[in-house]
Amino acid sequence: GVLTNSTAVDRRGRSIVDLLAAAPNVNLAAIFTPEHGFTASSESEHIASGRTRVAGREIPLYSLYSDGIKGMRPKPEQLQGLDVLIFDIQDIGARFYTYLATMAMAMEETQSANIDFIVLDRPNPIRGDIIEGPILADPNLRFLTPTAYFQVPVRHGLTAGEMAMWHNKSVHHPHLTVIKMRGWKRNQWYDQTGLPWIAPSPNMPNIEAAALYPGIGIFEASNLAVGRGTPIPFRWIGAPWLKADEITSRLRGTVEGVEFSSQDYTPSKSVFAGKLCHGVRITVTDRDAMRPLAVFRHLALALREFNPKEFEWRWDEVKRMVGVDEFRLLWETGAGDEAFLSLFDKGPRDFEPVRRSILLY
Repeated sequence: GVLTNSTAVDRRGRSIVDLLAAAPNVNLAAIFTPEHGFTASSESEHIASGRTRVAGREIPLYSLYSDGIKGMRPKPEQLQGLDVLIFDIQDIGARFYTYLATMAMAMEETQSANIDFIVLDRPNPIRGDIIEGPILADPNLRFLTPTAYFQVPVRHGLTAGEMAMWHNKSVHHPHLTVIKMRGWKRNQWYDQTGLPWIAPSPNMPNIEAAALYPGIGIFEASNLAVGRGTPIPFRWIGAPWLKADEITSRLRGTVEGVEFSSQDYTPSKSVFAGKLCHGVRITVTDRDAMRPLAVFRHLALALREFNPKEFEWRWDEVKRMVGVDEFRLLWETGAGDEAFLSLFDKGPRDFEPVRRSILLY
């Protein structure tokens, strides 16, 4: 079986599904798909299973995004008869992006079923040598949400294969195999690999969106729009009440690697769909210097200053995204940037030495 989506192609653009179906001595018996489905384009909260035709025969297509977090696990009857389950999906390097949580749950279920698990590794598209943000503190959150499955920083700097090895420290799958990449270096961005960019989800159209996502994505735990339904998802935040001019004026020249500008949009979907929103556009000018968690930090504090009555957090979701309760404490006590910087810098300091044993590159 294979757990995959449309990002799983080789350099010639051939799908892993087609390659496995045509491979000698291989019987492709089942296809499993994560959030957004096989085409990586669905935004439904419930994606149905079905069947698909590959190389002239019908194969079961099992959706692992159909019934909350319990529906993200392959069922024993779906795994029955398989010798191995292969994972091949392009991740984007943020802890709360759900694909690696789906991988982890599949690892756990294949261990229980005594089935081999193979990860075909792919690049961390936003570099593997930069770590940012707090380490998830509460291990029990993984039972509630795939956005808080691993006790790692927000921007973890790992590949899918390395995350599998990290997770296997607790799972102890005896038959985990990671097929390493050739030629990838930790300081590479995805567009430096020569591989084609295939949007891994509907609102991740390019590498700039992915680069900002570990920071701007946290605002999805608030009452802001984050660019879904605009031409620039995760490169813009907005709301009908946002004091965009004041925020951009305050932040101009203060955050390395980005520029801020005021721009209005009317999102076609998601938060404030159909409503004119005043917004702040984030343009990356130096992606090597840019830190998405620093962008988030400065924007959040500017929102607290200029829109204190209108801007609201959903604190349960914030804890899952940021990873620690201390963020709320600092926010509600009016702490300044130095306190938030200290909180955000602790995760990378603590994680860097403990991740070394699982680094493959």
